Amino acid sequence: MMSRHSSLLLLCFLIIGQVFAKKILIPMDESQANHLKAYGLAYWTLERDVEVQWLLNFRGGSFLIDHYPEVEKELVIRGISFENIPDAKAASLLLDISNPEVNMDAVKLEKAPKIAVYSPKSAQPWDDAVTLVLTYAEIPYEVIYDDEIIHGNLHLYDWLHLHHEDFTGQYGRFYGSYRNHKWYQDQVAEFEETATRLGFAKVSELKLAVSLRIKEYTSGGGFLFSMCSGTDSYDIALAAEHVDICERMFDGDPADPMAQKKIEFDQSFAFENYNLIMNPMIYEFSEIDATDIHAKVKPTEDFFTLFDFSAKWDPVPTMLCQNHQSIVKGFMGQTTSYKKQYIKPDVLILAENKGFGVAKYIHGEFGKGQWTFYGGHDPEDYQHFVGDPPTDLSLHPNSPGYRLILNNVLFPAAKKKKQKT
Repeated sequence: MMSRHSSLLLLCFLIIGQVFAKKILIPMDESQANHLKAYGLAYWTLERDVEVQWLLNFRGGSFLIDHYPEVEKELVIRGISFENIPDAKAASLLLDISNPEVNMDAVKLEKAPKIAVYSPKSAQPWDDAVTLVLTYAEIPYEVIYDDEIIHGNLHLYDWLHLHHEDFTGQYGRFYGSYRNHKWYQDQVAEFEETATRLGFAKVSELKLAVSLRIKEYTSGGGFLFSMCSGTDSYDIALAAEHVDICERMFDGDPADPMAQKKIEFDQSFAFENYNLIMNPMIYEFSEIDATDIHAKVKPTEDFFTLFDFSAKWDPVPTMLCQNHQSIVKGFMGQTTSYKKQYIKPDVLILAENKGFGVAKYIHGEFGKGQWTFYGGHDPEDYQHFVGDPPTDLSLHPNSPGYRLILNNVLFPAAKKKKQKT
């Protein structure tokens, strides 16, 4: 016969088993109170070596986590919707998701990626959507810039975002409108000082060296993400490695008059067969950007549509497109979207505005790494101007446009699956 002491021990174990034999489901459909904070919670959990399962195409890309009181407490503190479900129900759910007839999958997230944002250390008269959402979601990141990259520190990071930037050395093509503004003059002086200190004769040469280091980082297995002018200016810089495309006001000597014919499209990631815009008074780098098309329509008529991919056969684009809305309101930027005729055929289009003939969100592989370009400046500010106040994301906790950024942040944490052929 079991002693009273043994009975009490068994009862304790049964109670403990009931407490821990359950999972936490964080739904990411319309029922979620704060989608953006939910990504931060997933990251916070990974930092504590607790595995997270990303349920692709299940209720908007939900998260499933083993139940721990600390996790539940953090969910409550951050105002994130969640459900406690028994282990048996979770097992049944995962079984349903694994059904080959269902366009869903469960991807294990195993390690919190170390995140870097390539951005000037000095204050800039514009805001960056990625740093805004990382801060709001409470996902830690480090700011690095030219010094760190030239000194070879990129290998320390798993994921790199390129802040609103001009990698061609033309100071964002702001010369025509802002050359007499103090912030522009200060930026020129700061960049020139940095180039000289790091041993470069021109800012354009420094930016090219930075671009090539980032290219090496991606080829070696890094994850690269960029928005707005950080996308096409970066790709143009790679294609213009062996030609001067900067006019005198940018680098002290004239651009090569044969620059267009010397562009090497095969050296870049995303774009080809476009013409450069060489006039320094025009606020544009090339024909790639479709801002001119968007400017002809009302903001209320500007939307883009996410493509629907197979979760089991195409897990990468599926992860990048997880959302509670498949049609997302558009937003402009110096580079708003990409004219499809200039996108390389091996680049994967994740979202488009078919009526405009443009892609908004694209992805590709380079070497062992991957990159994603996202057109536009701020998903919750249709036309963000220089000097406008930053977006208050507490007013947009369910932003589908900002969710796409955070999909990319978590993407490197996914356990790599062997691609099906």
